[in-house]
Amino acid sequence: MQILKIAVLDRALPIIKEFEGCRLKAYKCPAGIWTIGWGQTKGVKEGMVWMQEQADADLEKDAMTYLEACLRSCPQLADEPDHRLAACTSLAYNIGNGAFSTSTVCRQTAAKNYKLAADAFLLWNKAGGKVLPGLVRRREAERKLYLGG
Repeated sequence: MQILKIAVLDRALPIIKEFEGCRLKAYKCPAGIWTIGWGQTKGVKEGMVWMQEQADADLEKDAMTYLEACLRSCPQLADEPDHRLAACTSLAYNIGNGAFSTSTVCRQTAAKNYKLAADAFLLWNKAGGKVLPGLVRRREAERKLYLGG
């Protein structure tokens, strides 16, 4: 199982990194939330500064946590190709475990309705009620990965 998780992270991390970006000084994201590193929001306060090593270690730890949460929310993912779990891990990293666990992506994957699940990624394109071009591109990349691309 650990080898599977490493393979999944190898596919999920490039998407997470591309769309989160890494900033070592705390900033407010488009939704107005204090953020640092590769999209970390927990406990982040104005004026915080990290080293690159801290940001990278935090990303890998958190991504593994989201991967494991995806498997708990949608056990069907354990039987799917690793690209599906990687796409779901990237989505959960961005929207949170609670949102992922109740998402159409999770429900349709559990029901093995893969096309509907893939299309449901595209619904998660807003922050603060506004459609953001970066989220549109990210969801298209996650959808593509989910479908095996």
